[in-house]
Amino acid sequence: MSTQLSRIAAKAKLEPKLRFTSLAHIITPEFLKETWRFMNRKGASGVDGETTAEFERDLDGRVLDIWGRLKANQYKAPPVRRVEIPKGEGKTRPLGIPTVEDRLVQRAVARILEAIFEADFLDFSYGFRPGRSPHQALRALRSHIVTKKVRHVFEADIRGYFNHINHEWLMKMIKQRIADPGIIKLTGKWLKAGVMQNGVVVRNEEGTPQGGPVSPILANIYLHYVLDLWFEKRCKKWFQGEAYLTRFADDYTVCFQYKRDAENFQILLEERMRKFGLELAPEKTRLIIFGRFARERKMEFGEKPETFDFLGFKHVCGTDNKGKFALVRIPTVKSCRKFLDRVHTWLKGHMHWKRRDQQKQLTRMLNGFYQYFALYHCKPKLDWIRQEVERQWARSLRRRSQRHKMYWCYLKSREWFKLPYAKTLHPTV
Repeated sequence: MSTQLSRIAAKAKLEPKLRFTSLAHIITPEFLKETWRFMNRKGASGVDGETTAEFERDLDGRVLDIWGRLKANQYKAPPVRRVEIPKGEGKTRPLGIPTVEDRLVQRAVARILEAIFEADFLDFSYGFRPGRSPHQALRALRSHIVTKKVRHVFEADIRGYFNHINHEWLMKMIKQRIADPGIIKLTGKWLKAGVMQNGVVVRNEEGTPQGGPVSPILANIYLHYVLDLWFEKRCKKWFQGEAYLTRFADDYTVCFQYKRDAENFQILLEERMRKFGLELAPEKTRLIIFGRFARERKMEFGEKPETFDFLGFKHVCGTDNKGKFALVRIPTVKSCRKFLDRVHTWLKGHMHWKRRDQQKQLTRMLNGFYQYFALYHCKPKLDWIRQEVERQWARSLRRRSQRHKMYWCYLKSREWFKLPYAKTLHPTV
């Protein structure tokens, strides 16, 4: 973080009600070039077709041009290019790809917003925040379930969250901390820039397209006011027992001691979401008995404890070697299927590669999967994933060579066929 941003962050923390009136001057050519160094330059091109390599050839000149337009209030936010990426189960997620130039300006403004609002965000919010990760959210949730008086878990999903953020409410929320007209106008331009699909620009009346560097911080600001502050300052006063919220972006769960608190919260939450233009997906919203006493309570009715999914992990009420309660997390069926589909697609498109090169790429893909999912109870599932990758690879090799008698004993004895085994990389999560 630059010295200027550090000072702003410190001031935001010391004065929680301060509105910053002078921020646009921070965006200098030097600040833009510094932002460029931190940016991901592998992104796709926007509506103008310009690549990051082309932009970088005359970086100094382009930065000066952008700075001049920003200073003269003549910067225009171009529409984003809409692409559909696979989401699993035949569904897709729309992404908005900004131009390289606009991506740079968005990231510069996002850095300023992060420096200010990071001081306001609450501890149970983990998504899109510097120094925070999904594993920290999982660790916090585990601590609540294992060490606190948790008997019920409420899980909900906001239907099309990024597409239904209300612009008017969002701007009011930003103005709680930002009073600089330059930053306010820029943010408004991005919200209204629209989306280009099949050569036609469609203007947005609501939502912020996923894919732009400024979208995550805007989405976080919105849920900070809609959900986090409301839960912490208002709801907790009404609860009779303990309650704990864990949120990562728009994915969240709430743990409760008492069922009546959870039921009242669900009613209030639905009203709260409607007020801000959001809606809970009924098919993904439910309240379950979960925790240390769930097994005994469910056994009274001859049932097993229910499970829930959070951040790609299925959470299960299990037992340890001594028969005591243990929270078991394993990769969800959806997470495993998504990874294996990706492996299958890659093998299909790279059948002509040398076997050693295929081994290196499959090793990288497996290690990436392990890096996220290698929690304490996950090894059996990860070993199964490894076996499935081996089977897919073997089928691909047989099709390529037309040697259908390429037996397992032959393949398993080959050094080039060996793939890495999983290890528990996150024992404390």
